[in-house]
Amino acid sequence: MAAPAAQGLVTDLYQLTMLQAYLVHGMHAPATFELFTRRLPPNRNFLIAAGLDAALDYLENLRFEAADIDYLESLGRFSAEFLDYLRGFRFSGNVDALPEGTPFFANEPLLAVHAPLPEAQLVETRLLNLVQLPSAVASKAARVVAAADGRSVIDFGLRHAHGADASLAASRAAYIAGVQATSNVAAGQAFGIPVAGTMAHSFVQAHDREREAFRRFMATFPGAALLVDTYDVEAGVATVIDLAREAGGAAPAAVRLDSGDLAAHARRTRRQLGQAGLPQVQIIVSGNLDEDEIARLIADGAPIDSFGVGAALAVSEDAPCLDVVYKLVAYDGQGRMKLAAQKTTLPDPKQVFRQFESGAATHDVLGLAGETSDGQPLLEPVMRNGARLPAGRRPLEEIRAHAERSLAMLPPRIRLLESATPPYQVEVSPGLQEAAARTRRRLEQQ
Repeated sequence: MAAPAAQGLVTDLYQLTMLQAYLVHGMHAPATFELFTRRLPPNRNFLIAAGLDAALDYLENLRFEAADIDYLESLGRFSAEFLDYLRGFRFSGNVDALPEGTPFFANEPLLAVHAPLPEAQLVETRLLNLVQLPSAVASKAARVVAAADGRSVIDFGLRHAHGADASLAASRAAYIAGVQATSNVAAGQAFGIPVAGTMAHSFVQAHDREREAFRRFMATFPGAALLVDTYDVEAGVATVIDLAREAGGAAPAAVRLDSGDLAAHARRTRRQLGQAGLPQVQIIVSGNLDEDEIARLIADGAPIDSFGVGAALAVSEDAPCLDVVYKLVAYDGQGRMKLAAQKTTLPDPKQVFRQFESGAATHDVLGLAGETSDGQPLLEPVMRNGARLPAGRRPLEEIRAHAERSLAMLPPRIRLLESATPPYQVEVSPGLQEAAARTRRRLEQQ
């Protein structure tokens, strides 16, 4: 998704005040910041990396326009020299990142920014903003898709998303994690995601008779899906059957149920359609669905072919905000770390090594970027000198396929909806442990 041009002011004020202080005091040396999550949300055994495409687009296009400079000048906080610096600002750094669609765990960097300190600092807020929501939604979508157990899932979340930009990011992230289609037409245009939809109750209500509403919709869109629960589900399905007979067996592709006891309605609907010789008509259900409700419906044996999931998916309802942070780990050739209780960080640029046995992931090792390991290194170069590399321009279908393969490699207990026992293990390498101890001693001697 292309980020809007410039975006210089999409940041927190303190990023700009720190930036001016860095420049005044000549702090231009190379720095590394890492973006990661401190902990997984409750009931999450893993998260899925998403949002990298938008993050790299932002870094490539970051500018301060004339109106931005005028506004900053009006605040009376910034020097003329600093404002001149912003006029010519361009991000010139390097980025290493997990490929989108990669499962990740607490304290593992999603991306690492290597750049002169002022540049690396300035982009913190927007990078967190661009990565947090897509990663949360992709992780939620993976659970919904797993619960559907091979049945299709459609993203119905546009109307519940927190704005148009958020809806696009959410639809893209859900598709990465295995959702098959979206009702969001703009997402279909922007990303090539298949679009799907049925009809609203208002279309039926706008007609004097349900039969006439169905007849007109079928005449306009042969093979469409009809919403049969505006009044009475059983009567609505009977009307669909009558119209199919009138049309010589031409039936809608599906009927949708959106309220009531979905399992009971689905069983009666399947029985009616089967007895009428219309077993090919699929049953779509929607209405406040999440992964737990979908799992319950399937466990109940409900004959459902597809699930439309809205609010729970678009805002990752049970975990709408990930505990993502962006922390300085190296500056001017030295490791940097935070020692605050419960928020201690690890110093130096890192690499994540995923360990496999017989093709299945067993655990990860969080090590130093220069270390070697038998495992597969996950962080890869995606930007150099402010320009994307091919690894930072992967097609969406390739990202989606990578997510499917990567999820399949996780241990079965980690892919369950319930909290895994034991959780997936992330070990800290001896080299990183030694670096942390060395940096801690240096800081405690100050």
